[in-house]
Amino acid sequence: MIDADVRKAIYQLHLAGTPLHDISRQFRVSRNSVRRIIREQGAMPHTVRKDKIQIDPELLRRLYDECEGWIQRMHEKLVEEEKIQVRYSTLTRLVRELGLGRTSSARCDHVPDEPGAEMQHDTTVYRVKLAGQGVRLIASLIYLRYSKRRYLKFYRVFNRFAMKCFFHEALLYWGYAAALCIIDNTNLARLRGSGKRAVIVPEMVSFAERYGFCFRCHELGHCNRKAGEERSFWTVETNFLPGRHFESLEDLNRQAYEWATVRMHHRPVRKTGLIPAQAFEHERRYLVQLSPHLPAPYYPYERGTDEYGYVSFQANYYWVPGSKREDVKVLEYADHVKLYQHRVCVAQYPLPADGVKNARFSPEGQPAPRHQPRRHRQGSELEEKRLRALGPEVAAYVDYVLATPGIMQRHRVLRGLLALSLQVPPAVFVQTLARALRYGVVELATMQRIAWLYLSQGEHVPEVEVDESYCQRPAYLEGEWTDEPDLSRYGPDLDEEDPPEKPESEDERG
Repeated sequence: MIDADVRKAIYQLHLAGTPLHDISRQFRVSRNSVRRIIREQGAMPHTVRKDKIQIDPELLRRLYDECEGWIQRMHEKLVEEEKIQVRYSTLTRLVRELGLGRTSSARCDHVPDEPGAEMQHDTTVYRVKLAGQGVRLIASLIYLRYSKRRYLKFYRVFNRFAMKCFFHEALLYWGYAAALCIIDNTNLARLRGSGKRAVIVPEMVSFAERYGFCFRCHELGHCNRKAGEERSFWTVETNFLPGRHFESLEDLNRQAYEWATVRMHHRPVRKTGLIPAQAFEHERRYLVQLSPHLPAPYYPYERGTDEYGYVSFQANYYWVPGSKREDVKVLEYADHVKLYQHRVCVAQYPLPADGVKNARFSPEGQPAPRHQPRRHRQGSELEEKRLRALGPEVAAYVDYVLATPGIMQRHRVLRGLLALSLQVPPAVFVQTLARALRYGVVELATMQRIAWLYLSQGEHVPEVEVDESYCQRPAYLEGEWTDEPDLSRYGPDLDEEDPPEKPESEDERG
């Protein structure tokens, strides 16, 4: 469509005697278009679509009320019931013109894309399969608004310390930082307030100043203020996670690093065709350049050294060099820990892989310590193997113990069973486990009492004597109309046994 000002200029040049081909060359308009504009005397043509759809406003209002404001359902009813073929975009425009659209909050600030002005950060939760098992992970993503550059990493737990480590890793990888970082109203960086009135935690203010930027929260309900960040998460959900397999958290982060820094870094943006790698080369002159020697964030812990020279930290054990058994300060970094005594670093260890627990670590290149930590947990594989060798009845009970939910100390139960097998005859031990399996017993104290009964009664436990007068008790008479209990788990004998007959009352005898 040719603008009205261009049309008037073409017509005025024609009246001034300018040749047709000169007008066409000057405005880069075809000669046929110039002739048509001259015939119309430079006026804008009033065109009416022949296929314009007219829908009764009362019909739209009625459908809007019936569908409770859901325009997609209105579109289905118009097409299927009213036989009106209308496009969904046309229907939404008609609804807006009638003032039927849902009222929304004020639009967030529309900020132009300026090089070096802004970066955005946010987190979201995904359900990701690691080695075939679904795991809840938190994705952290930082995004340069102008050049569309991203950095992505997944965490099991994302706290303030993890946020610092992520910013340090991402910004030092880029080597630059924008002057402003837009975040949501997260309590990881916000102390109180919201939006423009939000007060940032002094700790995070000091951290951001080291990298040359400051945090700013967007207004409540204005998540589109960081629309590029939200669109990046949509790209992660639709482009990165589908069709990929991850064996561990380390494998997931390795693929996320390659996807964000290589594949997406050199891939053109669909609408604008912008390539982040090329746009970043232009933007870097407007960013804050960072020193590669910025110290990494850390978190301090106070720990004591046991008599064998080990320090426990996050369910693992680290050996402290030297012969003194003094308290140490453990500094946790993103990928390693440092042990300090009297302000001197005595050891540094890399953090183990995700999921590694109860492991021992000592300095490389030195002989391994002879002793184990005081609280080092031993496995029960040997005890389980020896128990299964005692017979199928024992193996069946071991399977039951390992499969029973709610037992927190399975290793302790297996060790107790092995100790019990050495204290009683094999026949009594097998009978004890068979009876425990029948009644679902997993407490060691109860199994010891069962074994004692077998021993005291000559390997035969007598049946419990029942006082038949219990049928006359008020509690029994009150509950006689309740449902019969399910006794199938206790064997066919109890399940098929007929309940005792209720004695006749004096009125019934009479």
